[in-house]
Amino acid sequence: MIEHINPQSLAKPSGFSHAVAVTASKLVFLAGQTALDASGKIVGDTVVEQFEQALGNLLTALHAAGGSPSDLVSLTVYIVDMDDYRAHAREIGAVWRRLVGSSYPAMAGIGVSRLWDVEALVEVQGYAAVS
Repeated sequence: MIEHINPQSLAKPSGFSHAVAVTASKLVFLAGQTALDASGKIVGDTVVEQFEQALGNLLTALHAAGGSPSDLVSLTVYIVDMDDYRAHAREIGAVWRRLVGSSYPAMAGIGVSRLWDVEALVEVQGYAAVS
């Protein structure tokens, strides 16, 4: 069971949950995913395109572990250009809703100077609780 916890004494969350509690589930640790395609090349020129590919890759791994998007309990987004990411937040949110839905795990966005693949603009890493 997954419970999203958003205390009224904290600012109303937008695009994340303050806390997520899990009971009686298989915990799945999802490796960081960038916008690599099946051939190992980064695809997409924009942060939105790369976010969609990276999130899709993460969801593919989750499905292979027997899970679904609603099982995500925590997600970290590593971002090379925070200003660019924030400027496209609405488009990124639309990608999230299309691929995952309207449920949001506990999330963090972290600015980094670069990622493993120098062409990568974003990387997503997470945890899921699969029942």
